[in-house]
Amino acid sequence: MTSGADTGAAAPFVRLAAVSKRFGAAPPALDSIDGVIEGGRITGLVGPDGAGKTTLIRLITGLMLPDEGTVEVLGYGTRKDPASIQAAIGYMPQRFGLYEDLSVQENLDLYADLRGLPLAERGRTFAELLEFTDLARFTTRLAGKLSGGMKQKLGLACALLRKPRLLLLDEPGVGVDPISRRDLWKMVENLTAEGIGVLWSTAYLDEAEACDHVLLLNQGRLLFAGSPPEMTGRVKDRVFRLSGTTGRRRERLARLLDKDGVVDGVIQGEAIRLVMKQGLTPPLLEGSSGSATATPPRFEDAFVDMLGGGPGGRSRLAETQRQFAADGGRPVIEARGLTKRFGDFTAADNITFDIPRGEIFGLLGPNGAGKSTTFKMLCGLLKPTAGEGRVAGFDLRRDAAEARNRLGYMAQKFSLYGDLSVLQNLNFFAGVYGLSGARKRERIGLMTEIFDFGTIHDMSAKDLPLGLKQRLALACAVLHEPEVLFLDEPTSGVDPITRREFWTHINGLVEKGVTVLVTTHFMDEAEYCDRISLIYRGRSIALGSPDEMKARVAGMDLPDPTMEDAFIALVQGSEAKEAA
Repeated sequence: MTSGADTGAAAPFVRLAAVSKRFGAAPPALDSIDGVIEGGRITGLVGPDGAGKTTLIRLITGLMLPDEGTVEVLGYGTRKDPASIQAAIGYMPQRFGLYEDLSVQENLDLYADLRGLPLAERGRTFAELLEFTDLARFTTRLAGKLSGGMKQKLGLACALLRKPRLLLLDEPGVGVDPISRRDLWKMVENLTAEGIGVLWSTAYLDEAEACDHVLLLNQGRLLFAGSPPEMTGRVKDRVFRLSGTTGRRRERLARLLDKDGVVDGVIQGEAIRLVMKQGLTPPLLEGSSGSATATPPRFEDAFVDMLGGGPGGRSRLAETQRQFAADGGRPVIEARGLTKRFGDFTAADNITFDIPRGEIFGLLGPNGAGKSTTFKMLCGLLKPTAGEGRVAGFDLRRDAAEARNRLGYMAQKFSLYGDLSVLQNLNFFAGVYGLSGARKRERIGLMTEIFDFGTIHDMSAKDLPLGLKQRLALACAVLHEPEVLFLDEPTSGVDPITRREFWTHINGLVEKGVTVLVTTHFMDEAEYCDRISLIYRGRSIALGSPDEMKARVAGMDLPDPTMEDAFIALVQGSEAKEAA
């Protein structure tokens, strides 16, 4: 990655001095922020949902003005000369800002008009950008039909139509698979090599770790400014890996998280990763075995430590959940040769697996690989072309309605009713799941208490911050105490603390015998799964535990692969076999 060292004494591209911004009577969205963004390097703007990242980016573009302080961009003040700033920067907003009913080429033409790109330069510029983003084969495809990764590449191409001196990217990695995210990183790194300054906003802390410089925000305040190694150095010698443990690792993690001195903990395959307070070693649990070894810290470890630690191991949701008894190992979810064709395109091809009670099973794969199609067939939302699926003993072709009554479903995109309030959504879904009377009131009251909805009962769902939207979606999915949970990218875009809270609930429910099918682009979340099916081009190319997946790709060049390493290597291996 290009270092900022070779920029010499050049003036920063952006100077922020005591910048504050308020909206109404709420606490400040930004509170006295100081910082710089330099050319020739990637600056990460990092923080949880609602930290103030998007507000700060919009201030840098000159689309909004600060209430206090100054923002200077490329030598121009945002108060006096926003037009000069906007002519010199590229901006890719958080939400896909292109036109989904226009083709790739039509979007490029439109943005070239908007950016004033001379007609004589368009042919060469389009050709360069289409090659750069590998979209040359898809110029006639509607933007709405592109995968998540391809949409982000098109958004980047439109932001680069007139090569900017400063490129602002607002969470470009959200909902994008690991391969597409690596592609985006390579593209952006190539731009910094040309001296372009890049601001990359993200809630993905592995992305923050890859930046040259980081501005870390939380609740509108700047918590840290510096290099990622400076941040991870805060938890040096305080991160441990517990391996060789016996018993159920989810239950053990929950108990460890409630021990004094444990700051944070997550599951890594068959092991547990813990962050401890200074000078303490991992506690031993009665009746447990295994060993604890120090392991290199990650940016996320330091971030959670800086915020005071994770949410703990207790799940009120799981404590109120009825226990589902073991049933002799019979599968709760079965896929037998599931196939779905749309015309001459096969979205899912002969998918086969089964999931016993109390297991978390993950569907992984690149954008457009067939995960969501498989997922929707098993929910009864799509009728398979061939094969069969069963949930809780019900055949999805014949008994889809009965099967759906046994499951809770949380969709990839926020699936609740935006114009209804929080309470109205809870009431509506309680009715959908057949709850009424005292039982309905009891469950809605319980969800309100557990997820802290009391002060936002009357707020429209569409106006909630992303983390609260996801809590509401989960609450609606579990109102009726389902024995099966279908979670389609449930934590995409939310901050690490909210993700930990979410997985504390899921792990607790699984301990009560709930069976979970989940899709995710977070490879550290995949570690929570008991088993994984990796789907690529509609087929399952690997099936096994996270540790088995990693072991398959380990070697001299990759002695200790991460789950992301395994994902990419297995997909590339499948491509190589097809090409042979």
